[in-house]
Amino acid sequence: MLLNRKSVELLAPAGTWDALVAGVESGADAVYLGGKHFNMRMHEGGFNFDDATLKKAIDYAHAHGVRLYVTLNNLISNEEIPALREYLAYLNEIRPDALLVQDFAVLELVHEMGITIPLHTSVMMNTHNEHAIEKLKEYGITRIVVGREMTLSELSLFRERTGIEVEYFMHGDMCISESGQCIHSGVLFGQSGNRGRCLKPCRWAYQLIDEKTGEVLDEDGPGAYKLALKDMCMYRAIPQLIQAGVFSFKIEGRMRPAGFIRRIVSTYRKAIDAYIADPNGYTTDEEGWKNLYDNRARDFTTTFAFGQPGKKDIGFTGEREPRFFSHAVKEAGFQDEVLRQERDIEKENMAHRQLSVRCNTIASAKAAIDNGADTIYVGGEAFRPLRPWKLGDYAEVLAYAKGKAHVVVNTPRTTMRRECGELEQFFTALREIKPDGLMVSNLGSLKLAKSITDLPVQADVSFNLFNQLAAKFLQENGLTMATTSYELSFEQLREIVESAALPLETVVHGSYESMICDHDFPAMSLPEFNELDNPEVLDRHYALLDTAGEKHAIRIDQYGRNHLYFAKDLCLYPYLAKFNGLASYRIEAQDYTPELTGRVTKLYREALDALAAGKSQEDAFDHEAFEQVQKMSPREWGIGTYRFRQSRNSI
Repeated sequence: MLLNRKSVELLAPAGTWDALVAGVESGADAVYLGGKHFNMRMHEGGFNFDDATLKKAIDYAHAHGVRLYVTLNNLISNEEIPALREYLAYLNEIRPDALLVQDFAVLELVHEMGITIPLHTSVMMNTHNEHAIEKLKEYGITRIVVGREMTLSELSLFRERTGIEVEYFMHGDMCISESGQCIHSGVLFGQSGNRGRCLKPCRWAYQLIDEKTGEVLDEDGPGAYKLALKDMCMYRAIPQLIQAGVFSFKIEGRMRPAGFIRRIVSTYRKAIDAYIADPNGYTTDEEGWKNLYDNRARDFTTTFAFGQPGKKDIGFTGEREPRFFSHAVKEAGFQDEVLRQERDIEKENMAHRQLSVRCNTIASAKAAIDNGADTIYVGGEAFRPLRPWKLGDYAEVLAYAKGKAHVVVNTPRTTMRRECGELEQFFTALREIKPDGLMVSNLGSLKLAKSITDLPVQADVSFNLFNQLAAKFLQENGLTMATTSYELSFEQLREIVESAALPLETVVHGSYESMICDHDFPAMSLPEFNELDNPEVLDRHYALLDTAGEKHAIRIDQYGRNHLYFAKDLCLYPYLAKFNGLASYRIEAQDYTPELTGRVTKLYREALDALAAGKSQEDAFDHEAFEQVQKMSPREWGIGTYRFRQSRNSI
């Protein structure tokens, strides 16, 4: 391709007016910033722009020939929707050049209100395959901020296949978790990283231990800050970025001071212009590099740009960590003062309350069916030492479940190019196996499922369902049921269940992930962790022990991703009478033995049947069975985010 000044956009962050001016004066082609509500930087302080200053900022940027994008990129709760409508109407008046969005509710409102501002997907939408792009194009999306886990080679192919404009984080603070798939801060503190209030548990100190024995495995390891990813810096790879087809070079840093922004933008501006002017004769400006390096906050990494990151990309010592937002604390047990006082959900129950169970093996699936599950979820990620489900396994479970339970096939939560290729063949094979439905985890696997099969399709928790408009979006796209977010408080869940037309499922019991990471944490801490020489190391169960003494299991799936679990399993058994009107009550038994799966299923089946028969919560509660099953559990039980009145809002 022939390059010119418009071939690449240098995109600067701005959290204050001074930072905006610094970015513009230093040569940014565009600036992104947030209003006082509805964005991913909602921490207190003098950051973000009120409505009047937002208009002033747009006028200032346009007067200097610079584009301005407004971040409207956090999850929206039901009670925030009226304010969101007003905000969108105001933005449509003052005309920023684009909106960055995460929540499907924004897509719904933009269509309903006739908003004509171009839309870009935030990185928080975790867009990582071409099928998702095709779906998003239907809603007027013109640019994708791609997932951080995408290599430049994958990005290049992705760009060629979709024709979409690509924005790429190329400098600044990076999340260790897949975007939108970290709920640690939201569940533990009621301050969601998906809602702009992350307290960064990834920056805590941890020990790597053997989950079963508690043995510390990394006494001589590189350091305690195992999730503390270094800052992204692609300054030395500008040619590779441009030739991969990246249009917008995005700098992270909306909470950075003006001087910091000025230095970074001007340094990148000079380098980009030099490459465009003479690609063949270009070499890295070492003076510019020294300027960036000497003034860095954390050390630098290129994360996934050129392949799988390793221990060199983690700031294990913590010595360059600029700020700790929180410290490890004990997870909530049955601290239920808030939950017990909440008004019950007021929605009519089905005569027979549906119970679903996510199972990890054929034996577990049979145990769930034998103990009263109405639906079982099978497939998706398999956590080692277990192996992925084979086609014959699905057929066996379907035969066993016939006349007793529905079998819904699960799919991986992350579907990069490899997974999508496998899903196309898998969905085609399911035409012969004929399960009762499919559960998908992102817009890409949804589009594939709808185009290849005629099976009913439902949405898993990774869709981050937080409001009734998002539920409407999913229903309009052919989904028959959706799972509510783990980060909702009971009050917020009640609002959605009472108002949404789409049938909703809620997880009421089980082990659940706090983060999903494409990094390999045991491999980064253990010198003997070499799957070529010692493949058995992949089958060992590891865990991270935080400074509060909480043990977070690590599960490695068939794609090599690390799933980090909460230290306590969710248990809503004592409060089931409050959870009315659900289409399905779900048990996450992915990390349970067949025996425990059966016992937990029986516990909930009997309680739900007792409630359906008109018994009170007290009479439906089997204290003896509850205590027996609790003793069998691999982890303690707690109520997660339901200890809070709300997942803290943006307004």
